[in-house]
Amino acid sequence: MNTKSENKSENKPENKNQSKNQNSKTQSSKTQNAISPTRAENYPEWYQEIVKAADLADQSPVRGCMVIRPWGYAIWENIQRTLDKRFKETGHQNAYFPLFIPKSFLEKEAEHVEGFAKECAVVTHHRLEKGPDGGLIPAGPLSEPYIVRPTSETIIGAMFAKWIRSYRDLPLLINQWANVVRWEMRTRPFLRTAEFLWQEGHTVHATAEDAREETMKMLHVYRTFCEEQMAIPIIIGEKTSSERFPGADNTYSMEPMMQDRKALQAGTSHFLGQNFAKVQDIMFLDQNGKQVHAWTTSWGVSTRLIGALAMTHADDNGMIVPPRIAPTHVVIIPMLNKAGTENEVLEYCHSLCKELREKTYNVGSGANSTVQVEVDMRDLRGGEKVWSWIKKGAPICMEVGPRDVSNRAVFFNRRDNDPSQKTSMSRDEFVTNIANILDDIQKNLFDRALKFQKENTKVIDSKEEFYKFFTPKNSEQPEIHGGFAYTHWCGDPSVEEKVKADLGVTIRCIPIDYNFENSDGPGTCPFTGRPSERRVIFAKSY
Repeated sequence: MNTKSENKSENKPENKNQSKNQNSKTQSSKTQNAISPTRAENYPEWYQEIVKAADLADQSPVRGCMVIRPWGYAIWENIQRTLDKRFKETGHQNAYFPLFIPKSFLEKEAEHVEGFAKECAVVTHHRLEKGPDGGLIPAGPLSEPYIVRPTSETIIGAMFAKWIRSYRDLPLLINQWANVVRWEMRTRPFLRTAEFLWQEGHTVHATAEDAREETMKMLHVYRTFCEEQMAIPIIIGEKTSSERFPGADNTYSMEPMMQDRKALQAGTSHFLGQNFAKVQDIMFLDQNGKQVHAWTTSWGVSTRLIGALAMTHADDNGMIVPPRIAPTHVVIIPMLNKAGTENEVLEYCHSLCKELREKTYNVGSGANSTVQVEVDMRDLRGGEKVWSWIKKGAPICMEVGPRDVSNRAVFFNRRDNDPSQKTSMSRDEFVTNIANILDDIQKNLFDRALKFQKENTKVIDSKEEFYKFFTPKNSEQPEIHGGFAYTHWCGDPSVEEKVKADLGVTIRCIPIDYNFENSDGPGTCPFTGRPSERRVIFAKSY
Protein backbone atom coordinates (compact mmCIF):
# COMPACT_ATOMS: atom_id res chain seq x y z
CA MET A 1 0.00 0.00 0.00
CA ASN A 2 1.39 3.40 -0.99
CA THR A 3 0.24 6.74 0.37
CA LYS A 4 0.66 9.58 -2.09
CA SER A 5 0.28 13.31 -1.75
CA GLU A 6 -0.42 14.06 -5.41
CA ASN A 7 -3.97 14.31 -6.70
CA LYS A 8 -5.48 13.23 -9.96
CA SER A 9 -8.16 15.82 -9.40
CA GLU A 10 -7.69 19.51 -8.77
CA ASN A 11 -6.40 19.84 -5.23
CA LYS A 12 -7.56 23.37 -4.47
CA PRO A 13 -11.30 24.00 -4.12
CA GLU A 14 -12.84 27.28 -5.10
CA ASN A 15 -12.75 29.67 -2.17
CA LYS A 16 -15.25 32.52 -2.33
CA ASN A 17 -12.77 34.86 -0.62
CA GLN A 18 -9.95 34.07 -3.05
CA SER A 19 -10.55 36.98 -5.42
CA LYS A 20 -10.47 39.49 -2.58
CA ASN A 21 -7.13 38.18 -1.36
CA GLN A 22 -5.32 37.37 -4.59
CA ASN A 23 -2.82 40.23 -4.11
CA SER A 24 -2.01 39.33 -0.51
CA LYS A 25 1.17 37.30 -0.07
CA THR A 26 0.09 36.28 3.41
CA GLN A 27 -3.28 35.08 2.21
CA SER A 28 -1.94 33.24 -0.83
CA SER A 29 0.38 31.22 1.38
CA LYS A 30 -2.52 29.86 3.42
CA THR A 31 -4.06 26.49 2.70
CA GLN A 32 -7.17 26.78 0.55
CA ASN A 33 -10.29 25.25 2.09
CA ALA A 34 -13.63 24.32 0.58
CA ILE A 35 -15.53 26.02 3.41
CA SER A 36 -15.23 29.72 4.11
CA PRO A 37 -15.15 31.04 6.76
CA THR A 38 -13.24 28.36 8.62
CA ARG A 39 -14.11 27.10 12.11
CA ALA A 40 -11.45 29.35 13.64
CA GLU A 41 -12.61 32.44 11.73
CA ASN A 42 -16.34 32.27 12.43
CA TYR A 43 -17.74 29.07 13.89
CA PRO A 44 -21.48 29.86 13.62
CA GLU A 45 -21.13 30.92 9.99
CA TRP A 46 -18.89 27.89 9.29
CA TYR A 47 -21.69 25.62 10.52
CA GLN A 48 -24.23 27.29 8.22
CA GLU A 49 -21.83 26.84 5.28
CA ILE A 50 -21.31 23.16 6.15
CA VAL A 51 -25.07 22.55 5.99
CA LYS A 52 -25.23 24.19 2.55
CA ALA A 53 -22.04 22.77 1.05
CA ALA A 54 -22.79 19.22 2.20
CA ASP A 55 -26.29 19.35 0.70
CA LEU A 56 -27.81 18.58 4.09
CA ALA A 57 -30.62 21.15 4.07
CA ASP A 58 -31.83 24.35 2.50
CA GLN A 59 -33.82 27.31 3.74
CA SER A 60 -37.57 27.01 3.43
CA PRO A 61 -40.00 29.73 2.32
CA VAL A 62 -41.63 29.12 5.72
CA ARG A 63 -39.84 31.12 8.40
CA GLY A 64 -37.82 29.00 10.82
CA CYS A 65 -38.31 25.76 8.87
CA MET A 66 -35.89 23.85 6.67
CA VAL A 67 -36.02 21.58 3.65
CA ILE A 68 -33.95 18.48 4.32
CA ARG A 69 -32.17 17.54 1.10
CA PRO A 70 -31.69 13.91 -0.05
CA TRP A 71 -28.18 13.48 1.43
CA GLY A 72 -29.28 14.90 4.78
CA TYR A 73 -32.49 12.88 4.73
CA ALA A 74 -30.60 9.69 3.87
CA ILE A 75 -28.50 10.22 7.00
CA TRP A 76 -31.73 10.68 8.99
CA GLU A 77 -33.14 7.49 7.46
CA ASN A 78 -30.07 5.57 8.66
CA ILE A 79 -30.46 7.08 12.13
CA GLN A 80 -34.13 6.18 12.09
CA ARG A 81 -33.58 2.64 10.78
CA THR A 82 -30.93 1.78 13.34
CA LEU A 83 -32.73 3.29 16.32
CA ASP A 84 -36.03 1.72 15.28
CA LYS A 85 -34.37 -1.70 15.29
CA ARG A 86 -33.00 -1.10 18.78
CA PHE A 87 -36.38 0.09 20.05
CA LYS A 88 -38.10 -3.04 18.75
CA GLU A 89 -35.38 -5.25 20.23
CA THR A 90 -36.25 -3.74 23.62
CA GLY A 91 -39.95 -4.54 23.20
CA HIS A 92 -41.35 -1.27 21.82
CA GLN A 93 -43.97 -0.97 19.08
CA ASN A 94 -44.57 1.92 16.69
CA ALA A 95 -47.85 3.81 16.53
CA TYR A 96 -49.02 7.18 15.26
CA PHE A 97 -51.00 9.88 17.06
CA PRO A 98 -52.67 13.10 15.83
CA LEU A 99 -50.72 16.20 14.90
CA PHE A 100 -53.41 18.37 16.54
CA ILE A 101 -53.95 18.43 20.30
CA PRO A 102 -57.06 20.03 21.88
CA LYS A 103 -56.09 23.04 23.99
CA SER A 104 -57.99 21.57 26.95
CA PHE A 105 -55.60 18.58 26.98
CA LEU A 106 -52.60 20.79 27.62
CA GLU A 107 -54.48 22.83 30.21
CA LYS A 108 -54.92 19.76 32.40
CA GLU A 109 -51.19 19.68 33.24
CA ALA A 110 -50.29 23.17 34.42
CA GLU A 111 -46.50 22.73 34.63
CA HIS A 112 -46.37 21.03 31.26
CA VAL A 113 -48.33 23.71 29.40
CA GLU A 114 -46.38 26.49 31.10
CA GLY A 115 -43.14 24.96 29.84
CA PHE A 116 -44.34 24.92 26.21
CA ALA A 117 -46.88 27.77 26.06
CA LYS A 118 -44.59 30.30 24.39
CA GLU A 119 -43.60 27.82 21.67
CA CYS A 120 -47.07 26.60 20.67
CA ALA A 121 -48.57 27.13 17.23
CA VAL A 122 -52.36 27.39 17.52
CA VAL A 123 -55.04 26.50 14.95
CA THR A 124 -58.20 28.58 15.44
CA HIS A 125 -60.09 28.19 12.10
CA HIS A 126 -60.92 25.26 9.85
CA ARG A 127 -61.14 26.80 6.38
CA LEU A 128 -60.22 29.73 4.12
CA GLU A 129 -62.59 32.03 2.28
CA LYS A 130 -62.05 34.71 -0.35
CA GLY A 131 -61.94 38.15 1.23
CA PRO A 132 -63.24 41.46 -0.16
CA ASP A 133 -59.85 42.28 -1.68
CA GLY A 134 -59.65 38.90 -3.43
CA GLY A 135 -57.22 37.40 -0.91
CA LEU A 136 -57.88 34.48 1.40
CA ILE A 137 -58.97 34.95 5.00
CA PRO A 138 -59.46 32.41 7.82
CA ALA A 139 -63.06 31.40 8.38
CA GLY A 140 -65.03 28.86 10.36
CA PRO A 141 -63.76 29.41 13.94
CA LEU A 142 -63.17 26.21 15.86
CA SER A 143 -65.17 25.66 19.03
CA GLU A 144 -61.89 24.73 20.70
CA PRO A 145 -58.47 25.71 19.34
CA TYR A 146 -55.99 22.97 18.45
CA ILE A 147 -52.31 23.07 19.34
CA VAL A 148 -49.93 21.81 16.67
CA ARG A 149 -48.01 19.03 18.43
CA PRO A 150 -45.01 20.37 20.41
CA THR A 151 -44.76 16.95 22.13
CA SER A 152 -47.38 14.26 22.59
CA GLU A 153 -47.62 13.35 26.29
CA THR A 154 -51.16 14.70 26.62
CA ILE A 155 -52.74 13.20 23.50
CA ILE A 156 -50.99 9.86 23.94
CA GLY A 157 -51.93 9.80 27.64
CA ALA A 158 -55.60 10.19 26.70
CA MET A 159 -55.35 7.07 24.55
CA PHE A 160 -53.40 5.14 27.19
CA ALA A 161 -56.27 5.83 29.64
CA LYS A 162 -58.63 4.06 27.20
CA TRP A 163 -56.34 1.12 26.46
CA ILE A 164 -55.20 0.17 29.96
CA ARG A 165 -57.51 -1.66 32.35
CA SER A 166 -55.45 -4.24 34.23
CA TYR A 167 -51.88 -4.90 35.33
CA ARG A 168 -51.94 -7.53 32.60
CA ASP A 169 -51.93 -4.68 30.03
CA LEU A 170 -48.57 -3.46 31.35
CA PRO A 171 -45.96 -2.53 30.47
CA LEU A 172 -47.23 -0.65 27.43
CA LEU A 173 -44.23 0.35 25.30
CA ILE A 174 -45.03 2.72 22.41
CA ASN A 175 -42.85 4.77 20.05
CA GLN A 176 -43.87 7.35 17.47
CA TRP A 177 -41.85 8.71 14.52
CA ALA A 178 -43.29 12.12 13.72
CA ASN A 179 -42.78 15.84 13.22
CA VAL A 180 -43.35 18.46 15.90
CA VAL A 181 -43.65 22.24 15.93
CA ARG A 182 -42.11 24.58 18.49
CA TRP A 183 -42.30 28.22 17.50
CA GLU A 184 -38.64 29.15 17.91
CA MET A 185 -37.68 32.81 17.48
CA ARG A 186 -34.00 32.23 16.64
CA THR A 187 -33.47 29.23 14.40
CA ARG A 188 -30.50 27.32 13.03
CA PRO A 189 -30.70 24.29 10.67
CA PHE A 190 -31.04 20.99 12.55
CA LEU A 191 -30.12 22.54 15.90
CA ARG A 192 -33.25 24.62 16.45
CA THR A 193 -36.07 24.91 13.91
CA ALA A 194 -39.78 25.66 14.16
CA GLU A 195 -40.56 22.20 12.75
CA PHE A 196 -38.34 19.17 13.14
CA LEU A 197 -38.47 15.39 12.82
CA TRP A 198 -38.06 13.12 15.81
CA GLN A 199 -39.13 10.01 17.62
CA GLU A 200 -40.88 10.09 20.97
CA GLY A 201 -41.22 7.02 23.14
CA HIS A 202 -44.04 6.83 25.66
CA THR A 203 -44.38 3.95 28.11
CA VAL A 204 -46.64 2.93 30.99
CA HIS A 205 -45.62 0.74 33.92
CA ALA A 206 -47.12 -0.87 37.00
CA THR A 207 -44.41 0.31 39.40
CA ALA A 208 -42.06 3.25 39.85
CA GLU A 209 -39.12 0.84 39.75
CA ASP A 210 -40.14 -0.47 36.32
CA ALA A 211 -40.62 3.05 34.96
CA ARG A 212 -37.24 4.21 36.30
CA GLU A 213 -35.58 1.17 34.76
CA GLU A 214 -37.18 2.02 31.41
CA THR A 215 -36.01 5.64 31.66
CA MET A 216 -32.40 4.62 32.19
CA LYS A 217 -32.53 1.79 29.65
CA MET A 218 -33.53 4.14 26.85
CA LEU A 219 -30.92 6.71 27.88
CA HIS A 220 -28.28 4.02 27.49
CA VAL A 221 -29.79 2.94 24.13
CA TYR A 222 -29.28 6.51 22.92
CA ARG A 223 -25.76 6.72 24.28
CA THR A 224 -24.72 3.42 22.72
CA PHE A 225 -26.19 4.45 19.39
CA CYS A 226 -24.41 7.81 19.35
CA GLU A 227 -21.06 6.31 20.29
CA GLU A 228 -21.25 3.17 18.12
CA GLN A 229 -23.01 4.54 15.03
CA MET A 230 -22.28 8.27 15.01
CA ALA A 231 -18.80 8.13 16.63
CA ILE A 232 -19.87 10.88 19.06
CA PRO A 233 -18.59 10.56 22.66
CA ILE A 234 -21.41 11.11 25.14
CA ILE A 235 -21.69 12.14 28.77
CA ILE A 236 -25.02 11.11 30.28
CA GLY A 237 -26.55 12.43 33.47
CA GLU A 238 -29.51 13.94 35.27
CA LYS A 239 -30.71 17.47 34.64
CA THR A 240 -31.11 19.87 37.53
CA SER A 241 -34.63 20.96 38.49
CA SER A 242 -34.33 24.18 36.45
CA GLU A 243 -33.51 22.18 33.29
CA ARG A 244 -36.08 19.44 33.87
CA PHE A 245 -38.74 18.57 31.28
CA PRO A 246 -42.03 20.29 32.23
CA GLY A 247 -44.10 17.84 34.29
CA ALA A 248 -41.35 15.25 34.83
CA ASP A 249 -40.00 13.98 38.15
CA ASN A 250 -36.54 13.43 36.65
CA THR A 251 -34.98 14.27 33.30
CA TYR A 252 -31.79 12.66 31.98
CA SER A 253 -29.84 13.81 28.94
CA MET A 254 -26.84 13.04 26.79
CA GLU A 255 -24.36 15.88 26.31
CA PRO A 256 -21.66 15.66 23.62
CA MET A 257 -19.06 18.40 23.11
CA MET A 258 -19.06 20.26 19.82
CA GLN A 259 -15.89 21.61 18.17
CA ASP A 260 -16.50 25.10 19.58
CA ARG A 261 -16.40 23.41 23.00
CA LYS A 262 -20.10 23.99 23.66
CA ALA A 263 -22.45 21.24 24.77
CA LEU A 264 -25.40 20.10 22.70
CA GLN A 265 -28.34 18.38 24.38
CA ALA A 266 -28.61 15.52 21.91
CA GLY A 267 -31.41 13.51 23.50
CA THR A 268 -33.45 13.15 26.69
CA SER A 269 -35.23 10.50 28.73
CA HIS A 270 -37.83 11.44 31.33
CA PHE A 271 -39.24 9.67 34.39
CA LEU A 272 -42.70 11.24 34.57
CA GLY A 273 -43.71 9.57 37.82
CA GLN A 274 -47.51 9.56 38.18
CA ASN A 275 -47.94 13.21 37.22
CA PHE A 276 -49.45 12.68 33.77
CA ALA A 277 -51.23 9.49 34.84
CA LYS A 278 -53.14 11.37 37.57
CA VAL A 279 -54.10 14.22 35.24
CA GLN A 280 -55.17 11.86 32.45
CA ASP A 281 -56.68 9.10 34.59
CA ILE A 282 -54.28 6.40 33.44
CA MET A 283 -55.29 3.77 35.98
CA PHE A 284 -55.29 -0.01 36.20
CA LEU A 285 -56.53 -2.80 38.42
CA ASP A 286 -53.49 -4.16 40.26
CA GLN A 287 -52.91 -7.73 41.44
CA ASN A 288 -54.71 -6.95 44.71
CA GLY A 289 -57.82 -5.81 42.87
CA LYS A 290 -57.20 -2.14 43.64
CA GLN A 291 -57.48 0.74 41.15
CA VAL A 292 -54.14 2.58 41.09
CA HIS A 293 -52.44 5.19 38.91
CA ALA A 294 -49.76 4.01 36.49
CA TRP A 295 -46.16 5.25 36.18
CA THR A 296 -45.05 6.71 32.84
CA THR A 297 -41.94 7.69 30.89
CA SER A 298 -41.13 9.57 27.70
CA TRP A 299 -37.90 9.89 25.71
CA GLY A 300 -36.80 11.27 22.37
CA VAL A 301 -34.13 12.28 19.88
CA SER A 302 -34.54 14.38 16.76
CA THR A 303 -32.92 15.62 13.56
CA ARG A 304 -30.75 17.67 15.93
CA LEU A 305 -28.50 14.58 15.80
CA ILE A 306 -27.51 15.61 12.26
CA GLY A 307 -26.39 18.96 13.63
CA ALA A 308 -24.41 17.11 16.30
CA LEU A 309 -22.83 14.97 13.59
CA ALA A 310 -21.69 18.03 11.66
CA MET A 311 -20.37 19.97 14.62
CA THR A 312 -18.52 16.94 16.02
CA HIS A 313 -16.78 15.69 12.87
CA ALA A 314 -16.88 18.24 10.02
CA ASP A 315 -13.74 20.15 9.08
CA ASP A 316 -12.89 23.17 6.95
CA ASN A 317 -13.46 21.18 3.78
CA GLY A 318 -16.94 19.96 4.60
CA MET A 319 -18.92 17.23 6.30
CA ILE A 320 -17.36 13.99 7.54
CA VAL A 321 -19.91 11.19 7.92
CA PRO A 322 -18.90 8.13 9.97
CA PRO A 323 -19.23 4.95 7.89
CA ARG A 324 -21.87 3.33 10.12
CA ILE A 325 -24.30 6.17 9.46
CA ALA A 326 -23.20 7.14 5.93
CA PRO A 327 -25.71 6.70 3.06
CA THR A 328 -22.78 5.88 0.72
CA HIS A 329 -19.53 4.28 1.87
CA VAL A 330 -17.49 4.38 -1.34
CA VAL A 331 -17.84 6.83 -4.21
CA ILE A 332 -16.12 5.79 -7.45
CA ILE A 333 -15.30 8.64 -9.84
CA PRO A 334 -14.30 7.67 -13.40
CA MET A 335 -11.52 9.98 -14.65
CA LEU A 336 -12.37 10.19 -18.34
CA ASN A 337 -9.81 12.75 -19.46
CA LYS A 338 -7.85 10.54 -21.85
CA ALA A 339 -9.43 9.90 -25.22
CA GLY A 340 -9.92 6.29 -26.20
CA THR A 341 -9.93 4.92 -22.63
CA GLU A 342 -13.47 5.83 -21.60
CA ASN A 343 -15.04 2.40 -22.10
CA GLU A 344 -12.39 0.43 -20.24
CA VAL A 345 -12.40 2.92 -17.32
CA LEU A 346 -16.20 2.79 -17.03
CA GLU A 347 -16.25 -1.00 -17.27
CA TYR A 348 -13.60 -1.20 -14.53
CA CYS A 349 -15.57 1.21 -12.29
CA HIS A 350 -18.85 -0.66 -12.64
CA SER A 351 -17.31 -4.09 -12.10
CA LEU A 352 -15.50 -2.75 -9.01
CA CYS A 353 -18.78 -1.29 -7.77
CA LYS A 354 -20.54 -4.64 -8.19
CA GLU A 355 -17.72 -6.48 -6.40
CA LEU A 356 -17.77 -4.08 -3.45
CA ARG A 357 -21.56 -4.24 -3.11
CA GLU A 358 -21.27 -7.95 -2.46
CA LYS A 359 -19.19 -7.27 0.65
CA THR A 360 -20.78 -6.97 4.10
CA TYR A 361 -19.92 -4.43 6.74
CA ASN A 362 -20.63 -4.49 10.49
CA VAL A 363 -22.73 -1.41 11.24
CA GLY A 364 -22.77 -1.95 15.02
CA SER A 365 -24.41 -4.20 17.62
CA GLY A 366 -23.56 -7.25 15.55
CA ALA A 367 -25.69 -6.14 12.59
CA ASN A 368 -24.29 -6.42 9.07
CA SER A 369 -25.08 -4.40 5.97
CA THR A 370 -23.83 -4.52 2.44
CA VAL A 371 -21.25 -1.92 1.46
CA GLN A 372 -23.00 1.04 -0.17
CA VAL A 373 -21.22 2.11 -3.37
CA GLU A 374 -21.98 4.72 -6.01
CA VAL A 375 -20.36 5.36 -9.38
CA ASP A 376 -20.61 9.10 -10.02
CA MET A 377 -21.73 9.40 -13.64
CA ARG A 378 -22.63 13.09 -13.58
CA ASP A 379 -21.56 15.20 -16.55
CA LEU A 380 -19.02 17.21 -14.54
CA ARG A 381 -15.26 17.55 -14.45
CA GLY A 382 -13.52 14.98 -12.24
CA GLY A 383 -12.26 17.63 -9.82
CA GLU A 384 -15.76 19.02 -9.31
CA LYS A 385 -17.08 15.56 -8.50
CA VAL A 386 -14.28 14.86 -6.03
CA TRP A 387 -14.82 18.07 -4.12
CA SER A 388 -18.58 17.68 -4.04
CA TRP A 389 -18.15 14.33 -2.26
CA ILE A 390 -15.48 15.71 0.05
CA LYS A 391 -17.98 18.38 1.10
CA LYS A 392 -20.70 15.77 1.61
CA GLY A 393 -18.34 13.70 3.74
CA ALA A 394 -18.54 10.30 2.04
CA PRO A 395 -16.09 8.03 3.92
CA ILE A 396 -14.10 6.96 0.82
CA CYS A 397 -13.74 8.87 -2.44
CA MET A 398 -11.99 6.95 -5.21
CA GLU A 399 -10.63 8.22 -8.52
CA VAL A 400 -10.20 5.65 -11.30
CA GLY A 401 -8.20 6.44 -14.43
CA PRO A 402 -6.50 4.44 -17.21
CA ARG A 403 -3.37 3.84 -15.11
CA ASP A 404 -5.46 2.21 -12.34
CA VAL A 405 -7.14 -0.02 -14.90
CA SER A 406 -3.83 -1.19 -16.37
CA ASN A 407 -2.33 -1.74 -12.88
CA ARG A 408 -5.54 -3.29 -11.52
CA ALA A 409 -5.32 -0.75 -8.68
CA VAL A 410 -7.38 1.85 -6.84
CA PHE A 411 -6.51 5.41 -5.80
CA PHE A 412 -8.58 6.87 -2.97
CA ASN A 413 -8.91 9.32 -0.11
CA ARG A 414 -10.26 8.51 3.35
CA ARG A 415 -12.44 11.38 4.50
CA ASP A 416 -10.93 11.23 7.99
CA ASN A 417 -7.64 12.31 6.36
CA ASP A 418 -6.69 15.54 4.63
CA PRO A 419 -8.02 15.60 1.02
CA SER A 420 -4.43 15.78 -0.28
CA GLN A 421 -3.56 12.47 1.39
CA LYS A 422 -4.44 9.73 -1.08
CA THR A 423 -3.60 6.06 -1.12
CA SER A 424 -2.80 3.68 -3.96
CA MET A 425 -3.65 0.02 -3.35
CA SER A 426 -4.23 -3.08 -5.42
CA ARG A 427 -7.86 -3.64 -6.28
CA ASP A 428 -7.93 -7.09 -4.68
CA GLU A 429 -6.42 -5.80 -1.44
CA PHE A 430 -8.93 -2.94 -1.28
CA VAL A 431 -11.94 -5.17 -1.89
CA THR A 432 -10.72 -7.74 0.63
CA ASN A 433 -10.11 -5.10 3.30
CA ILE A 434 -12.99 -2.69 2.67
CA ALA A 435 -14.76 -3.57 5.94
CA ASN A 436 -11.54 -3.12 7.92
CA ILE A 437 -10.88 0.25 6.27
CA LEU A 438 -14.38 1.46 7.12
CA ASP A 439 -14.01 0.20 10.69
CA ASP A 440 -10.72 2.06 11.00
CA ILE A 441 -12.31 5.31 9.79
CA GLN A 442 -15.15 4.86 12.29
CA LYS A 443 -12.76 4.22 15.17
CA ASN A 444 -10.49 7.10 14.20
CA LEU A 445 -13.39 9.57 14.18
CA PHE A 446 -14.58 8.45 17.62
CA ASP A 447 -11.08 8.49 19.10
CA ARG A 448 -10.44 11.95 17.66
CA ALA A 449 -13.68 13.34 19.10
CA LEU A 450 -13.05 11.71 22.49
CA LYS A 451 -9.52 13.15 22.60
CA PHE A 452 -10.94 16.60 21.85
CA GLN A 453 -13.53 16.23 24.61
CA LYS A 454 -10.96 15.19 27.19
CA GLU A 455 -8.49 17.92 26.19
CA ASN A 456 -11.21 20.54 26.66
CA THR A 457 -12.65 19.23 29.93
CA LYS A 458 -11.09 20.71 33.03
CA VAL A 459 -11.38 20.03 36.75
CA ILE A 460 -11.98 23.44 38.33
CA ASP A 461 -12.05 24.10 42.07
CA SER A 462 -12.06 27.89 42.35
CA LYS A 463 -14.58 30.53 41.34
CA GLU A 464 -11.84 32.72 39.86
CA GLU A 465 -10.54 29.92 37.65
CA PHE A 466 -14.13 29.01 36.64
CA TYR A 467 -14.89 32.56 35.46
CA LYS A 468 -11.56 32.78 33.65
CA PHE A 469 -12.20 29.44 31.90
CA PHE A 470 -15.49 30.69 30.40
CA THR A 471 -14.31 34.20 29.47
CA PRO A 472 -13.14 34.72 25.85
CA LYS A 473 -9.34 34.93 25.74
CA ASN A 474 -8.99 35.90 22.09
CA SER A 475 -11.11 38.68 20.66
CA GLU A 476 -10.52 37.37 17.11
CA GLN A 477 -12.09 34.05 18.04
CA PRO A 478 -14.57 34.82 20.86
CA GLU A 479 -16.94 31.94 20.14
CA ILE A 480 -14.27 29.26 20.67
CA HIS A 481 -13.23 29.14 24.30
CA GLY A 482 -14.03 27.29 27.50
CA GLY A 483 -15.23 23.69 27.30
CA PHE A 484 -16.60 21.40 30.01
CA ALA A 485 -15.90 22.46 33.59
CA TYR A 486 -16.02 19.51 35.99
CA THR A 487 -16.83 21.43 39.14
CA HIS A 488 -18.45 20.91 42.53
CA TRP A 489 -21.96 22.30 43.09
CA CYS A 490 -23.80 22.43 46.40
CA GLY A 491 -27.27 22.13 44.81
CA ASP A 492 -28.25 25.78 45.26
CA PRO A 493 -30.31 26.95 42.22
CA SER A 494 -29.11 30.53 42.75
CA VAL A 495 -25.63 29.38 41.66
CA GLU A 496 -27.08 28.24 38.34
CA GLU A 497 -28.89 31.55 37.89
CA LYS A 498 -25.76 33.56 38.68
CA VAL A 499 -23.33 31.79 36.32
CA LYS A 500 -25.95 31.77 33.57
CA ALA A 501 -26.48 35.52 33.94
CA ASP A 502 -22.75 36.28 34.16
CA LEU A 503 -21.32 33.84 31.64
CA GLY A 504 -24.15 32.18 29.71
CA VAL A 505 -23.08 28.89 31.34
CA THR A 506 -25.46 26.20 32.63
CA ILE A 507 -25.20 22.88 34.41
CA ARG A 508 -25.50 20.44 31.53
CA CYS A 509 -25.98 17.39 33.72
CA ILE A 510 -25.11 15.64 36.96
CA PRO A 511 -23.04 12.87 35.32
CA ILE A 512 -23.69 9.16 35.60
CA ASP A 513 -20.75 6.73 35.46
CA TYR A 514 -18.35 9.57 34.66
CA ASN A 515 -15.25 10.39 36.69
CA PHE A 516 -12.89 12.66 34.81
CA GLU A 517 -9.30 12.30 36.03
CA ASN A 518 -10.48 10.32 39.08
CA SER A 519 -11.68 13.54 40.67
CA ASP A 520 -15.21 12.56 41.70
CA GLY A 521 -16.47 12.36 45.28
CA PRO A 522 -17.44 14.89 47.98
CA GLY A 523 -15.87 18.34 47.99
CA THR A 524 -16.59 22.03 48.37
CA CYS A 525 -18.71 24.22 46.08
CA PRO A 526 -16.40 27.02 44.86
CA PHE A 527 -19.33 29.44 44.53
CA THR A 528 -20.78 29.15 48.04
CA GLY A 529 -18.16 27.36 50.14
CA ARG A 530 -20.79 24.79 51.11
CA PRO A 531 -20.30 20.99 51.03
CA SER A 532 -20.88 19.32 47.66
CA GLU A 533 -21.67 15.65 47.14
CA ARG A 534 -20.08 15.51 43.69
CA ARG A 535 -19.01 17.41 40.62
CA VAL A 536 -21.29 18.37 37.74
CA ILE A 537 -20.69 19.41 34.12
CA PHE A 538 -20.90 23.15 33.48
CA ALA A 539 -20.74 24.41 29.88
CA LYS A 540 -22.08 26.87 27.38
CA SER A 541 -24.60 25.17 25.14
CA TYR A 542 -26.87 25.32 22.12
